[in-house]
Amino acid sequence: MDTGGNSLPSGADGVKRKVSYFYDPEVGNYYYGQGHPMKPHRIRMTHALLAHYGLLQHMQVLKPFPARDRDLCRFHADDYVSFLRGITPETQQDQLRQLKRFNVGEDCPVFDGLYSFCQTYAGGSVGGAVKLNHGLCDIAVNWAGGLHHAKKCEASGFCYVNDIVLAILELLKQHERVLYVDIDIHHGDGVEEAFYTTDRVMTVSFHKFGDYFPGTGDIRDIGFGKGKYYSLNVPLDDGIDDESYHFLFKPIIGKVMEVFRPGAVVLQCGADSLSGDRLGCFNLSIKGHAECVRYMRSFNVPLLLLGGGGYTIRNVARCWCYETGVALGIEVDDKMPQHEYYEYFGPDYALHVAPSNMENKNSHQLLDEIRAKLLDNLSKLRHAPSVQFQERPPDTELPEADEDHDDGDERWDPESDMEVDEEHKPLPSRVKREIVEPEAKDSDDKKGVAEHSRGFDTAAEETACSKASDVCPMPIDEPNVKVEQENLNKPFDQPVQMYPKP
Repeated sequence: MDTGGNSLPSGADGVKRKVSYFYDPEVGNYYYGQGHPMKPHRIRMTHALLAHYGLLQHMQVLKPFPARDRDLCRFHADDYVSFLRGITPETQQDQLRQLKRFNVGEDCPVFDGLYSFCQTYAGGSVGGAVKLNHGLCDIAVNWAGGLHHAKKCEASGFCYVNDIVLAILELLKQHERVLYVDIDIHHGDGVEEAFYTTDRVMTVSFHKFGDYFPGTGDIRDIGFGKGKYYSLNVPLDDGIDDESYHFLFKPIIGKVMEVFRPGAVVLQCGADSLSGDRLGCFNLSIKGHAECVRYMRSFNVPLLLLGGGGYTIRNVARCWCYETGVALGIEVDDKMPQHEYYEYFGPDYALHVAPSNMENKNSHQLLDEIRAKLLDNLSKLRHAPSVQFQERPPDTELPEADEDHDDGDERWDPESDMEVDEEHKPLPSRVKREIVEPEAKDSDDKKGVAEHSRGFDTAAEETACSKASDVCPMPIDEPNVKVEQENLNKPFDQPVQMYPKP
């Protein structure tokens, strides 16, 4: 199988890219429950489009090795991981205190195969980071990943395990600095919180702000201690279009790349920022969304592309298919090929959909002020931080792909001498097949989002979750809860929901 991507015809971006694509055929079978907007089936729809557009043959297609307990515990608390491993729909009524403690049960329901689902999507993101660290690809893709709300000790916003934090920790074994960029409509709170006090990870989030889940991501939240100015938040209002979005995205990211000089970039490509999303309120086209991928690709820095939100699933599949083409340097045809989910894409059966005529509430004055403020923050970073190298810990142990295997979906050689965690083997798959539900194209529930931030008690969080982290070869503050002195006096409320109960 060809393991490289196509080259673009000319220009500065015309360098060939080797792309590794992670996909588990089981991922589409996991089911959050009736009426829940998060549908892993969208990953299977994306894969079908990639197959029928002929894009798989231009990539190395890999089945992710499931993340083990100890892999997940590099960020998450041991007792939280143990809870996820043991909870089932049948036993949850016996663990009501634990459910409440770990914020599982509302936005983040217990479903069949939950822990295997977490192992799968986290394994793809960490596996992509390992591939990048070894120089085996230029771009790694895991559309099942990007679950940016999960915290060290709790689930949040449909997310249970924060695969992004785990992947960044892996990248930090090889790279002094890692950049995280988030274009999901929701603030990337879990990732920002994890790295809020370090200068080795810069987080940049473009998101809807104001009466919207998770309620964090104010432009004044800039990091703390050594991490001051290493968190950038770009708060946006309803209806932002391609032109307005890139008026901010390109100059801000261009300056970030200049002053921070990351060794690797993680781009979370949440598709709920697209026009017409079931829970979203932005007005980006697929090409406008993908322009972020194209721009990040142009810097020729190792790049990990992840999924995230996206709740009008036909448009999610369209978007991530097109963005895989962008990663490869292949412009895919707007006319959609016949495939098993063809009927989802009627009546036009086209890859691209026109944005709506909704009002753009982001005025030129507002955009100018945001851009000036963030560029001023970046000007306070005199130069990229340097760190003293220490003895390098071993890579996360992942078996090598069986390159001669005929089935492109099979990654791991069963004869590998890879150390296997016998005690914590992946749980046997016991998942319900996705029930196809009609999508509400003009759903009222896009307004049913959180109206204020969920709070936390810093001291209690630290007590409950205190655990040493030793995964990095260079000094880095332990992924931590967000602490900003001027925000400590804000009132906090109980956990809020990302969408209303069906």
